[in-house]
Amino acid sequence: MMRDNAGLIVAARREAFALHQRNAPVDYLHANKTQSQKGLATRFLFECARKLELKPLTSATAAILYHRFFSEISDTEYDPYMIACSCLYLAGKIKEDKVRKRDIINVAHNTINRDAQPLDPCDEYWAMWDSIVQAELFIARVLKFDMTIVHPHKYMLHYMKSLQDLFGAKEWHAMPVARSAASFLQDFHHSAKVLDYKPAHIAICCLALAFQVYGIQVPLSEEADDAVQWYTVFCKDLTREKHWEIVESIMEVYGADSVGTEK
Repeated sequence: MMRDNAGLIVAARREAFALHQRNAPVDYLHANKTQSQKGLATRFLFECARKLELKPLTSATAAILYHRFFSEISDTEYDPYMIACSCLYLAGKIKEDKVRKRDIINVAHNTINRDAQPLDPCDEYWAMWDSIVQAELFIARVLKFDMTIVHPHKYMLHYMKSLQDLFGAKEWHAMPVARSAASFLQDFHHSAKVLDYKPAHIAICCLALAFQVYGIQVPLSEEADDAVQWYTVFCKDLTREKHWEIVESIMEVYGADSVGTEK
């Protein structure tokens, strides 16, 4: 991958990724069995979160819980779709963006069984209800009841405020950088690699990628030493090598294969 072309590549792939997410729903019941069910379930999680109108930070919390759970447990042992449902329910509690189990059950059922009618209280309904409750407790035990999550979002907001002061409010709001960086951050939660890096580093790299996509240079950065990057003032421990590693991990979400399927 040529880093000079990274911005153009990721811009095109992100657009395809977003269009696919909105307009090409997955048939989860008959998905290619060679695909990762855990990867498909990540997409399922975000699709359900969108239908439930959960806040972005709530869906990101659910994704982190989901990835952390499966970093401890083999994905062949448990139903990833039910784990995803329970993570959504847990995330709603954690972020005080509560959602009813009934709504999760019906949205999940309709997402897996396209165009199905809402479930009336029946054996299948109550089986899903019990599964969500049991999975919630099991997830908590696997994670040792540690639900603490430090999100990159708070770092990104801090960095955006500083960058706005540097660019000037009018110019900053006229640029699509903030919106694109937030989208890169949210999309990166589709990947379990979001667990591998410091939240502050992820936030910086999403912003850096947005600047690169639109060919925008941070003011005064051209006057800095070649060894010093504009983000050094925010993250002294983020090396250029680590920066590119994270950027390439973000770009993998929009890889040619992942546009059509989740890995």
